[in-house]
Amino acid sequence: MNILLLGDIMGPSGRKAIIEELPKIIKKKKIDFTIVNGENAGDLGVGITKKIFHDFLNAGADVVTTGNHVWDEKEAIEFITKETRLLRPQNLIKGSPGNGYGIFNSKNKKKVAVINLMGNVFMKKSEDVFIEAKKFIQTVQLKKEADFIVVDMHGEITSEKMAMGYLFDGKATMVVGTHTHVPTSDHVIMEKGTAYQTDVGMCGDYRSVIGMNRDNSLKRFFKDSSAKKHYPALGEATIAGLMVTADTKTGLAKKVEPIIVGKYLENRI
Repeated sequence: MNILLLGDIMGPSGRKAIIEELPKIIKKKKIDFTIVNGENAGDLGVGITKKIFHDFLNAGADVVTTGNHVWDEKEAIEFITKETRLLRPQNLIKGSPGNGYGIFNSKNKKKVAVINLMGNVFMKKSEDVFIEAKKFIQTVQLKKEADFIVVDMHGEITSEKMAMGYLFDGKATMVVGTHTHVPTSDHVIMEKGTAYQTDVGMCGDYRSVIGMNRDNSLKRFFKDSSAKKHYPALGEATIAGLMVTADTKTGLAKKVEPIIVGKYLENRI
């Protein structure tokens, strides 16, 4: 069972790369289930629209996760209630529309649970992420309610993500961090069999400042009066994510493989 999770899709260049390259990746790597984080997919590098969401599904995504920018395109507040394959963080303030997790069928008829969580440190105010994660663990158990479990931990700080990895070790197929837009080199199978990576990076133009235009970002840091509101870099995008090969008997990871498609990061070593 091959499961792919791709990091934050950043603006128009990230969308273009996903639409053009994701079907090829799925075919080449024989992916059975694909999750993409779409919270930055809007034209301004934040939010997601209904059309963009369906573009990702048509490209091969099975589930789209989000994070702190989930409502930046206001229409998401309405269509998320009807689109079960679009997730918002499970620990958003109680009463938020939509769902934070779901159980979905893969191409090979396996049940895959996906939960979207969001960190509490330096992030939008939300419920305690560890309490919500523990509730989920008690509700959805590996090889009982689901054959495989995927956790998208959308957070700012490394320690929260690493702690979440240990909380889920042996209880989930993979715990993958998103949000910081830079891939970390710590992909690993943890002691009890859960695949982990602190952050898978973004799908966007890396000749930028986390996906935003680099010249304008520098002006903002210098408090230059000519600086504009952040807007996305529009150069050629690189796709970044993690593929996990999982054992169908245990639901745990057997192999982890970073997926990098695009000249910028492919040429880093």
